Amino acid sequence: MREYNGKTYVENQPHTMEELLEITTILRSPEGCSWDRAQTHESLKKCLEEETGEVLQAVEKKDDENLCEELGDLLLQVLLNCEIARERGAFSFQDVIQGLADKLIRRHPHVFGDTKRPENPEEALALWKEVKRQEKERHKL
Repeated sequence: MREYNGKTYVENQPHTMEELLEITTILRSPEGCSWDRAQTHESLKKCLEEETGEVLQAVEKKDDENLCEELGDLLLQVLLNCEIARERGAFSFQDVIQGLADKLIRRHPHVFGDTKRPENPEEALALWKEVKRQEKERHKL
């Protein structure tokens, strides 16, 4: 059991995404961990590559228990990179969530809009690619 700023963090208890974000912030704080605090986007590149590789290995082996653990490790890399960006005033985890949700809605007009539903996965992928192409065209203007 650990306490930080009047809040107790207990292992093996249910946790929320909000608590996970708090834990990441604590790890990078002056009272946190020197290793976490020392990390930069650049220094985390190797960790991100390693964790991605471990996720792929778990998928290949069809090892759900290991996949769960490795996805957590990969999520940590996302959270650390978001915290580093937040500290610089660049963007936050919430910005990443917002951008992803908007993209998923925009690129699935057959689900969230009035576009005809694709008849198979190939048509759905083609629609995704077409919406993405249109986005890139708009950004060029």
